[in-house]
Amino acid sequence: MMGDCVTEYSVRLQEQEREIQSLSAEIECLKNPQKLNPSSRLDDLREENARLRYRLNILKRSLQEETPYDGTSMININQQLQEIFGAAIRASCPELDSPPLAVTPNQQAKFGDYQCNSAMAMAQMLKAKGMKVSPREIAEKIVQNLPDNELIQKTEIAGPGFINIHLKKAFVSKLLSNLLVNGVQPPPLAFRKRVVVDFSSPNIAKEMHVGHLRSTIIGESMCRLFEFLGYDVVRLNHVGDWGTQFGMLIAHLQDKFPNYLTVSPPIGDLQAFYKESKKRFDEEEDFKKRAYQCVVRLQSKEADFIKAWNLICDVSRKEFQKVYDCLDVHITERGESYYQDLMTAVVKEFEEKGLTQMDEGRKIVFAPGQSIPLTVVKSDGGYTYDTSDLAAIRQRIFDEKADIIIYVTDSGQATHFQVVFAAARMIGWYDPQVTRVEHAGFGVVLGEDKKKFKTRSGDTVRLMDLLEEGLKRSMDKLKEKERDKVLTPEELTRAQRSVAFGCIKYADLSHNRINDYIFSFDKMLDDRGNTAAYLLYAFTRIRSIARLANIDEATLRKAAQTTEVLLDHEKEWKLGKCILRFPEILQKILDDLLLHTLCDYLYELATTFTEFYDSCYCVEKDRQTGEVVKVNMWRMLLCDATAAIMAKGFDILGITPVQRM
Repeated sequence: MMGDCVTEYSVRLQEQEREIQSLSAEIECLKNPQKLNPSSRLDDLREENARLRYRLNILKRSLQEETPYDGTSMININQQLQEIFGAAIRASCPELDSPPLAVTPNQQAKFGDYQCNSAMAMAQMLKAKGMKVSPREIAEKIVQNLPDNELIQKTEIAGPGFINIHLKKAFVSKLLSNLLVNGVQPPPLAFRKRVVVDFSSPNIAKEMHVGHLRSTIIGESMCRLFEFLGYDVVRLNHVGDWGTQFGMLIAHLQDKFPNYLTVSPPIGDLQAFYKESKKRFDEEEDFKKRAYQCVVRLQSKEADFIKAWNLICDVSRKEFQKVYDCLDVHITERGESYYQDLMTAVVKEFEEKGLTQMDEGRKIVFAPGQSIPLTVVKSDGGYTYDTSDLAAIRQRIFDEKADIIIYVTDSGQATHFQVVFAAARMIGWYDPQVTRVEHAGFGVVLGEDKKKFKTRSGDTVRLMDLLEEGLKRSMDKLKEKERDKVLTPEELTRAQRSVAFGCIKYADLSHNRINDYIFSFDKMLDDRGNTAAYLLYAFTRIRSIARLANIDEATLRKAAQTTEVLLDHEKEWKLGKCILRFPEILQKILDDLLLHTLCDYLYELATTFTEFYDSCYCVEKDRQTGEVVKVNMWRMLLCDATAAIMAKGFDILGITPVQRM
């Protein structure tokens, strides 16, 4: 019942926000100051909007109180500590309106597990108000005002006012037991938001090349993250399937395969077919004229031309699908053609609101704060990429009802999207306080010479060639380790695909997406350091510990319910805390969309596990016979919890581990 109320208020709030934006845009556009009479609805709407926001916040709080932690989901410890310290900070300094809240994991174990660093900034804020209080005094007040909780064992004030926080071992142990019993469950969501992710987006009639690799891998991983956290995700492939190039392709198809309407044309190499048609378009004037006529007839939706267009698109789709199958990518095609019929209405809406200007025969739109305009209608009356991107964002906001829209393209398109988003805000389609619209840009893929990644002949690297080379290299690596002598042929093939595609994905995702990165098979297949090869081998080793000790899954499941996870050894404690940081890591990625944070965390988890395994015996064996004489079950459970988190991390990154490698 409470959830229904929240949904109803959220919907009403969004409608109000959009109407306010629209009316505000209307006022901005009235050029004559005498006419600047705000709509009488605007003040009413603003007042009602404020009431709705207030009511919604109360409902959200009530909903959180009504759905207490049930023990099955993982807890974000950092978030819990922020709530505890937030309450203490507000009680300590009620005179500060928005006191800073800074709680972070402690980098050095000797200073505790987490640290609150708010006191210094609060002292500065109080000083600005004419109150002189030392940061240390503020820190003492914060500690005195800490509410009762089950997380904190003790706090210590260090230096000028740092508050070091020590967690209770019993609390950490309980969370680990919950994880082992219930599996890796995401923290509960207050609202199930709808997320649209636009990624991959190759062009029809052109092969996918290395430039499409990053968008495809990053976009897929973002979708997996949002899905795991409980969001409703729409994965969209905005393919280039419309435009003047189809005129020359259809004209060439008619010449080369005149019976294409009755016999499916055997276009084996679409790239070569495209080059042939482009050569004719550039060199033959008659062909060029016919190509333009074909475009007009295609845009008029004549049946024969739509069929020719579909035939060309289908050949491309089959090629794209080979790549998506290798990379285990799931995506819904919704290309530029989908938005053709929506563009007229978009242009009309901008015109009616007085937001277009004429510029040498073109219709352009200037958005606030942007120096570059959008061209919504060309001088010949045709539409542009700007028009289709405006139509796409409008469709995603109003038809898809997206709460979050993410565009995953190279950073070179950042300015374009910045202008599109500004225009969408100006016309009142969305309010950034309500709808999150973001461009997740990325750098280019470089060769080992630090230049743009090309073949030896200087051509762009075909993505399928790259993936096949990865398969060959990973098989060589497995044979070098003599895995072909211990694995069955089926296991070897699975390991080959896992290593090849896992290493290509991880090499991309483990770099900050904003930066360029150097593509090197040698580095990505190296099983030392922060690579998928190292993590996959580490994961397989962890999984094998129980098997080699003859402990089956049922025994581990029973132990999870009956055995306390002891954390007395410093390496057990370090590993236990590291395992439980998983929800914090995912929350950070949700905020900044930087997936390398997850890769860094998985590497830290694997190395922390190695420290633990080297210092703490999980299984004790007779030195002479090699027989198992003692199993330290709580340590076996720590192995199991580590493997569970690693498996979920791999799943989000789109990496498929195998049982044996």
